[in-house]
Amino acid sequence: MATDRRVSRVASQIKREVSLMLLDGIKDDRVGVGMVSITDVNVSGDLQHAKIFVSIYGTEEARRETMEGLKSATGYVRSSLGQRVRLRRTPEVVFLEDRSLERGDKMLTLLNELSQNRKPDEDEFSDYGEEE
Repeated sequence: MATDRRVSRVASQIKREVSLMLLDGIKDDRVGVGMVSITDVNVSGDLQHAKIFVSIYGTEEARRETMEGLKSATGYVRSSLGQRVRLRRTPEVVFLEDRSLERGDKMLTLLNELSQNRKPDEDEFSDYGEEE
């Protein structure tokens, strides 16, 4: 239990610190092409590996460039984390694109379209209990 709390605390620290780096620490111009936000950080139980999930708003080209920039900045991010987060060994960092927000948005759009296209007589409860 205590290790779960520690892993969670370290993940939260990494998320906060990398978010700050995105604002003013990473100098690669490709990272600024799309709007980037960190959606989640998964840290392994032994604190040796950190998967950083990012959501990128922009065109497909902007997403691709931003991911390339983030991948090339992993060394900088890891060394900066080593200075900012007190750990015996700084975890290996991997950036992964999180498209769950995009999928959720598409799903909401489809549901809204379905509800708008539905005719009033298709409402399954409108005629309930009434005979013609």
